[in-house]
Amino acid sequence: MANKLVQRILGQAPRASMRLSKGFTLIELLVVLAILTMLAGLVGPKVLNQLGGAKSKTASVQIADLDKSLELFKLDVGRYPTTEEGLDALMKRPGSVNGWNGPYLKGELPKDPWGNAYRYANPGNGSFEIVSLGSDGAPGGEGEAADIRNKP
Repeated sequence: MANKLVQRILGQAPRASMRLSKGFTLIELLVVLAILTMLAGLVGPKVLNQLGGAKSKTASVQIADLDKSLELFKLDVGRYPTTEEGLDALMKRPGSVNGWNGPYLKGELPKDPWGNAYRYANPGNGSFEIVSLGSDGAPGGEGEAADIRNKP
């Protein structure tokens, strides 16, 4: 009874008040969905670009960690691992190497952010190279597919 009195004072018909309490109309929902779709179209590509950049940065950080671990290996053994010994020499003693005091990494030997093994080469001239082949897993490439190396 009091509800009907309030409706008369406010000038609302009983049907109008019932319509207001039912929820959103189809048009209102479609407008909200259209706005959300436009926002996703604007923000989505930027987020995906940042994700690709983050993977490249992660690979650079992992390569720097491997570089430091190889320097520790050299301090103990007196040389860098050969290409044949590879990065596995950081985890387990290669053959009958004297002075090995590893493992030089915690956990397992990391893979690059795209799930590929890092490539290691020691040409025997006192330097070495660590390479991630990027998102495509093939030499060369641009952007996220570009190779990432420990030495420029």
